[in-house]
Amino acid sequence: MKNWDKIFSTRDLAKASIIKGLLEENEVPVQILNKQDSSYPMFGDIQLYVPAHLSITAKQLIEKALLN
Repeated sequence: MKNWDKIFSTRDLAKASIIKGLLEENEVPVQILNKQDSSYPMFGDIQLYVPAHLSITAKQLIEKALLN
């Protein structure tokens, strides 16, 4: 994913989906890349990517949401 930055990584699909929704509500395009093993979900991560020019904004939104 050229010109996209990884801004968040987790093993919890629900958490990744909530953060994706938060970013989309704030008009930040986001893509989820699920690298979890289908048989053993404890192996691998779910990564969220945003366009490079929006990575700082996305990180600030996530920090603000996680602090509340």
